Formats: sequence, C-alpha cells, structure tokens
Amino acid sequence: MIARLIIAAVAAIGAALPALAQDRFTVKVTGQGSDVILIPGLASSGAVWDATVKQLAPTHRVHVLQVKGFAGEPAGPNAEGPVLAPLVDEVAAYAAKLEKPAIVGHSIGGLIALEVAAKQPKVDRIMVVDALPFYSLLFGPQATIEMAKPQAAMMRTQITAMSDAQFAAGQDQTMSGMVKTEAARAAPKEWSLKSDRKVVAQAMYEDMLDDARPLLPAIKAKTIVLYAYDPAMGRPASMVDGLYTSAYAGLQGAQLKRIDGGFHFIMLDQPEAFAKEVAAFLK
Repeated sequence: MIARLIIAAVAAIGAALPALAQDRFTVKVTGQGSDVILIPGLASSGAVWDATVKQLAPTHRVHVLQVKGFAGEPAGPNAEGPVLAPLVDEVAAYAAKLEKPAIVGHSIGGLIALEVAAKQPKVDRIMVVDALPFYSLLFGPQATIEMAKPQAAMMRTQITAMSDAQFAAGQDQTMSGMVKTEAARAAPKEWSLKSDRKVVAQAMYEDMLDDARPLLPAIKAKTIVLYAYDPAMGRPASMVDGLYTSAYAGLQGAQLKRIDGGFHFIMLDQPEAFAKEVAAFLK
C-alpha cells in the first residue's frame, strides 16, 4: 500500500512539473496517462497545440516541446552550428525515457517525429501534420539534396539579411499562404517575429536539405500523415495526393489522409477535423 502511494505521488509530481529544461528545447508537461509528445513547426510556439492539450490532458500526459530560438524562447545552443540533427537526437533521448510515447509533429516537427521514430523503437505511433520526409520535393518530384543546396543557401542568406521591418512585411504574405483563416494568422505571425531569425534561417536551410526518405523503412511505429488541401493553393488535389503518396512510399503501413478546406496550419484552419483525427490516432 505504501509503495503504491509513493509511486502515485511521484507520478503526480512529474505530471505537475511546469517545465523540464533541455539543451535544445524546453518541455511543458500537462495531465496524466499515456505519453504524447507535441512538436510545433518552424518558428512556432508550443501554444499552437493549446486546443490539443485541452483535448488530451484529461486522459494523457502531454509533453509540449518548445524549440529554443523559436517564438521568443532564448536560442541557447541553437544559436550556433547545426540545429536539426542535435534536436532530433535530444528528442529521441527524451522519448526514450517514456513508455511507448506517441508523437505529433507539425511541419519541421513532423520531420523530427519521423527521424525520432526511426532512431527510437520505443516510440509507439506518430502523426505527421503537413510535412514531407524531404521538404524540397515541393519544388519538384526529381529534387535532390544537391539540387536544393543553392536555393536553401539563398533563402538562409535572405532571411538573415532582412531588416526587422522587411521581415515583418514579408510575414504578412507568408502567413496568408499558411493559414487560410484570416483571424488565425495573427498568432503564427507573432511567433515568427519573436523568433531568433538566425536560428530560423539555419533550421529552414537544414530542413530543405534533410532527405529522410531512406529512414522510412526503419520506422516501425504506427504512422498517420495528415496533409492539407484547398483549391486556393492553385494546384489540383490529385497532384497533392500524388506528392504525398510518392514521398511516403517507403513507409510501410502509413496512413495518408487529406484534410480539405485549410492550409499548412491544419489545427487552426480545421480544428474540429484535426481534433477528430487526433482522437482516432490515439484510440
């Protein structure tokens, strides 16, 4: 009886911890139950998952990651050198401490989820939200790392060279293509403006050159990939379907599901549909 009480007390303390410091990211833990790790995208705040945390906390222990350098979080070691590979290693080490965690990752967070699952067999399932295993496939189905290098380098240079005013002006246009719901654009724009632009530029550069397709056969975790589509994107749905089907061909058993009526931030544009998919994913 005493032993059970001690175990319960320790579990309650762990669930109540407001944040656990890491080198590359911080974590906010909420709720009790089976573990779910939520990873936001490039320059995004963990607040993008607020509705998902509210949905899951009654039945799950939810770990919301905040990448250092994004959305006002001090850059720490992400300020210099590579960002993505050390981040993947650290998230994999974090996941290894949990019991069969599920991971939900948006955008670059989805790429991280894939690479963590390939490294860490304890990961039970992953949900990739609007992310490809090789970002540069967006520029063409024949894209290679070598082909993408000049454009990735150019974009990194442009982002870091912009004045604050230029960057802010550009974010209005960027967010109009990422969030269909106009009222929901303000928060992602604010997160982006508060981010360390050097960290964002470096992470984007690495994202564009990171081809995780060779890792897909190593992933044994149950995987669902949600991807957005809306006619306003200017391309037929069949083209988007084909892009994702081809990109994830190496991940046996992966379930691909298109979410219509929204842009890149599916959880903001289609919150009810997204909540339904999360519930089914964890059922």
